[in-house]
Amino acid sequence: MGEWSGRQVEIEVTNVAHGGVAVARHEGRVIFVSDAIPGETVLARITDDSKESFWRAETLSVVEASEFRRPHIWPAAGIDRAPEDRAGGAEFGHIVTAHQRELKRQVLADSLQRMAGIQTDVTVDALPGAEDGTGWRTRVRLHVAADGRPGPYAARSHRVISVDDLPLAVPELAAIAPLEERFPGIDHIDVVVPSLGNPFVLTSGAQRTDARKQGRKATGQRPKAQRILERVGDRDFRLDARGFWQVHRHAAQTLTTAVQEAVDANRFDPRAANLDLYGGVGLLAAALGDRFGSALRITTVESDPLATDHAAENLSEWVGAAAITARVENYVTQLGATASSAERDRLARGSIVLDPPRSGAGKAVVREIAALRPAQVVYVACDPVALARDVALFGGFGYELTRLRAFDLFPNTHHVEAVATLVPAEVF
Repeated sequence: MGEWSGRQVEIEVTNVAHGGVAVARHEGRVIFVSDAIPGETVLARITDDSKESFWRAETLSVVEASEFRRPHIWPAAGIDRAPEDRAGGAEFGHIVTAHQRELKRQVLADSLQRMAGIQTDVTVDALPGAEDGTGWRTRVRLHVAADGRPGPYAARSHRVISVDDLPLAVPELAAIAPLEERFPGIDHIDVVVPSLGNPFVLTSGAQRTDARKQGRKATGQRPKAQRILERVGDRDFRLDARGFWQVHRHAAQTLTTAVQEAVDANRFDPRAANLDLYGGVGLLAAALGDRFGSALRITTVESDPLATDHAAENLSEWVGAAAITARVENYVTQLGATASSAERDRLARGSIVLDPPRSGAGKAVVREIAALRPAQVVYVACDPVALARDVALFGGFGYELTRLRAFDLFPNTHHVEAVATLVPAEVF
């Protein structure tokens, strides 16, 4: 840290940046500042001046407020608290909900322009739910302090903050979250509310209770199984209670519909070698099956063996569906190296659904996918910068972005989900 670290400065906030922070300048220096809104003047404290290209700061108070500022939907994260005592996980909670979506749109559009040279008029669509963006989380992880107190981490730290409520959680989760209990020796607690069956309170790999009734305390009793059911439309998906599933109550259905619409039916061959990469428990493979019928051939690839087992079961009605446990990078590399000419033809006629982690697919995976020359790639992204980088990589291999939608799957946070369609330029 240099001489500016810890000093307070009054700065004008001019823009939004990726990661839930805003952009300001002080004496020509770019400053990324938390808990501020473009258009505001704030008093901020410099927290990191170690880099030449930018500094970081945290808002202490608001001098001139934006018209889009509101009281934080989570008092535990409000501006009246010291920055180190503000709960993390709702970094946009002080912004009017509709303007949150506008800021997310700006980040997505700017990322695509800067990294891929693509201009877009994409909007960020709201999901069903409360206008203030509360009451949507069906899964919450609470970390446990040394004295056993559970709570979220403070923003941008690993310090546990005690809280009285969880406003982003669905009511069923908020009712059973053990915020007042103590869990000495436990690392974290997961509270899970599946769409079918009982909610769960899970502690660091041990399942403590199936707390269906409101207010029921964790007892230490281990339920018979950790498998849960999630319903999307008329279809049920089996998965582990700790396994990955979209956290917004309406996210799985939203993405199912979005992927079904993103696939160009004129380029889709159900009998080709279609792939669902980073496939989880088979949600998006099933979305294609429901759209294109029982003749669908698709292979879903996932590194988590338990998720792959569930995917095989969830996709069992499609005779042409297979679930493979493998790292996607290794799978596509081996596929490119060993495929026969007939297999390459089926792959070239196939479509690929790509739903990577927040870090994106990356250069190696994009290169191997592009070498297979699929008829189209439907890319589901939870990070706009990673998406823009990968779209640019695909562009270098002759693929063009033909369709893009974005969804506010994470209200009151900076996260945004996007679904993009890319096709070979020669058939565009």
